[in-house]
Amino acid sequence: MPPTSASNLTIANLLSPQAIRVPLAASDRRAALEELVDALASTGAVTDPELFKRSVWEREQQRSTGIGEGLAIPHGKCAGILKPAIAVGRPATPMEFGSIDHKPVRLIVLLASPPDRMAEHIQVLHRISRIFSSVATRERACMAPDAVTMYAELCQADSAV
Repeated sequence: MPPTSASNLTIANLLSPQAIRVPLAASDRRAALEELVDALASTGAVTDPELFKRSVWEREQQRSTGIGEGLAIPHGKCAGILKPAIAVGRPATPMEFGSIDHKPVRLIVLLASPPDRMAEHIQVLHRISRIFSSVATRERACMAPDAVTMYAELCQADSAV
């Protein structure tokens, strides 16, 4: 499959409301990651969820992806992923994630990428970081009552950066 053009690496093209969990059923980091992988699998973005769960958890064990300010951006690459895709989850209560600022996370943004698309993987990580660098965006996402509202908020925030 050919690389995705940069203009297709938008939240609207990477995320769907079906891959948003508000709230997450999980109450710990590993279960949250598995729930988000399953959300991506339900959209067809991940064809081997068990392989991707192992990939994401191995990456998480190397170093927590809790980047601070209540945000975690776990990510992984593995076979069975045709193009970059993201899932978003909001824990029912802030979740311990081993974050660099030692604070629990309020939002988890999982990125799945094919193993041979490193440039796109980095571009999407950068885009996610830019969008969520805004305190207002993080707050709107945390206050969204449902997946459709959160999706609309994130698409709007993406178009503004």
